[in-house]
Amino acid sequence: MARKARLPELPVLGALDRNAGGLAMQLTQALRVAIRRGDLRPGETLPSTRMLAQALQLARGTVVEAFEQLVAEGFLETRAGAGTRVAPMPETPPAAPPAASPAPQLPAAAAALARIAADFRPLPHVPFAISVPLGATAPDDAWRRLGNRLRARGAAAPAGYGDPQGALELRQAIAEHVRKSRSVRCDASQVIVTGGTQQGLYLACQVLLDRGQRAWVENPAYGGITSILEQSGHGAIAVRVPVDEEGIVVTAGEQLAPGASAAFVTPSHQYPLGMPLSMTRREALLAWARAAGAWIVEDDYDSELRYSGHPFPAMQGLDPERVVYLGTFSKVLYPSLRLGYLIAPPALVPAFCGARVLMDRSPPGADQHVLAAFIGEGHLERHIRRVRGIYAEQRAQLIALLAQLLSPQLAWLQPSDQGMHVLLWLHPALDDRAVAHRAALAGVAVRPVSPMFAADTARPGLVLGFGGFSAHRLEQAARLLAAVITDSARDQAIAAA
Repeated sequence: MARKARLPELPVLGALDRNAGGLAMQLTQALRVAIRRGDLRPGETLPSTRMLAQALQLARGTVVEAFEQLVAEGFLETRAGAGTRVAPMPETPPAAPPAASPAPQLPAAAAALARIAADFRPLPHVPFAISVPLGATAPDDAWRRLGNRLRARGAAAPAGYGDPQGALELRQAIAEHVRKSRSVRCDASQVIVTGGTQQGLYLACQVLLDRGQRAWVENPAYGGITSILEQSGHGAIAVRVPVDEEGIVVTAGEQLAPGASAAFVTPSHQYPLGMPLSMTRREALLAWARAAGAWIVEDDYDSELRYSGHPFPAMQGLDPERVVYLGTFSKVLYPSLRLGYLIAPPALVPAFCGARVLMDRSPPGADQHVLAAFIGEGHLERHIRRVRGIYAEQRAQLIALLAQLLSPQLAWLQPSDQGMHVLLWLHPALDDRAVAHRAALAGVAVRPVSPMFAADTARPGLVLGFGGFSAHRLEQAARLLAAVITDSARDQAIAAA
């Protein structure tokens, strides 16, 4: 097959000012700059004068004049039958490196955000990372079938910008789901689809708190809320309120900050300790909020996964006008879904919509329609029942393994009957960050608990997720973790029974 001649590409040149005159001089300068900065390289062939004149809508004589000038200057060369090429450039000694200048100083906010990024770096998908839906705990084929069906109809790929609150059919499905499963009192107009609980917490801080106002936060607490209030420059003040076996100690909060503007709580399953907020404490918290004119932000963490008895209904159902309710599908389905929801009192819905517009305008559309069908056709309820049984078995296995492998003088479990993680306390002399680092080197993923406490109140411990891993992998990881803890204790000369 005969080879086709390679046509030279037109060089990238700046616009020529046709009103200024001197077009040949302008073209000469444009080509000279293109050669010097490497847009046109030595040996490259230029278009013919006729082709370039036609492309630039210039007289051919103008292009010929520019080429002749650049040949005279040594930038171009012509060869019979080979057209016009960029001439070889003479080698020049390398320029001296510029004098070193001091690195720019990062703003305080940038440094704080960098620390947050490090703290929230995702764990690898190995035991004991939380919420790793593998095998039997992953959504079944119904999710894939629904996605294919909706995409074929076009409903899962809508055009244009979406509603800041999210797709109406998903909001309707969420309102019905939480009404039946969590005794939440709302309709679709109060539901705002979020990118998960973290976005819901950020929106709540934006809407409910002004700069300098105070908010109750549990101690210990999920680092996502403490980071928003303490490190990201939001301007509100976190008041860390202790937690005991009944949950947040309301009387302590009333002593520390009786006039706080909001309380952020995890009443279904306190994170990271695991206990539910007792009914007595719920009533006391609501009574304080009414008296103080404060809001309650209810993060309904792991409410679907209780292994003995029935979960308490959501606090929102006790006072829908005062409670902002947060939920997520990331844990029970899969984290990369990045879909959760916020249920706001009617008076706050416009403010949350405005905050949402400023953040990211609206949630992504495609998976909202799949999730709405997944909920509406009963697949979510069946999925939750299935994974609850699987997690209960994995949890029981892990608890038994840890009791067998670890001395109670070195590590012991926090009592809890809910969720997809357990909390393993460590001997007070152990550094849980160092233990977590050693565990990572051994192939085990755990999170230290001490950073979740307020300063001067920290206790060492590890958060261990068990969802999604086979019995064999859990046993291997438990043995590796036990060896890491035992070795760490030996290095610290801590005696074990």
